[in-house]
Amino acid sequence: MLVPAGVENLITAQRLAPRVAVHRIGAEAKLNSADWMDRKVVVKQRLVKGYRHPTLDRSLQSFRIKNEARLMFDARRAGIPVPVIYSIDLVENRIVMQEIDGMRVKDALESLPEDEARRLCVRIGEIAGRLHASDIVHGDLTTSNMLLEDDQVVVIDFSLGSKSSELEDKGVDMHLLEEAFRSAHYRRSALYDAVKHAYTEEYSNGQAVLHKVMEIEKRGRYTRKE
Repeated sequence: MLVPAGVENLITAQRLAPRVAVHRIGAEAKLNSADWMDRKVVVKQRLVKGYRHPTLDRSLQSFRIKNEARLMFDARRAGIPVPVIYSIDLVENRIVMQEIDGMRVKDALESLPEDEARRLCVRIGEIAGRLHASDIVHGDLTTSNMLLEDDQVVVIDFSLGSKSSELEDKGVDMHLLEEAFRSAHYRRSALYDAVKHAYTEEYSNGQAVLHKVMEIEKRGRYTRKE
């Protein structure tokens, strides 16, 4: 069975206890809580697409699972907190990973006192900077895909991610994050300045990425006017 480079020693999940909770069902995957080898885990099960030819579907599912796992391992090597992957099962199209006992950063930013929320935004900016310094593009970099466990921000869901050194790709990441602050966190949108400052402190090419964000926003406004 093929697994991402550097993770050949992962054990393939053979038995899982009955699922105890469904976290989320999306267009591409569902997330369930389960017990696995005496651990509380999350099982990310990619969904079979009946409209695709079975061979093509298996190939796409395998590629996406391995890509997500590679990105998570690369992120961990870069010092970015991500769930531990315990098992990759390409036959069953699933990843078994650590269950993070924390709240969404999206919710934490709305409930924390101002000074704590600002410190949290600094950590978000540092994490974004480390990702991009390692040429990891998350693909859906929002506060919904970050969990606050104690005092640590854990990044989740790399399913739309990629390895890229392109300013455009990193700019799209930061544009998504800024849009999250404008919409979900509009009461505290000014705190995004702390995110940007920490981002440019962490990533030497951060200013160029933020300049690209402005270009992306201008293109978006032009498209909407048309």
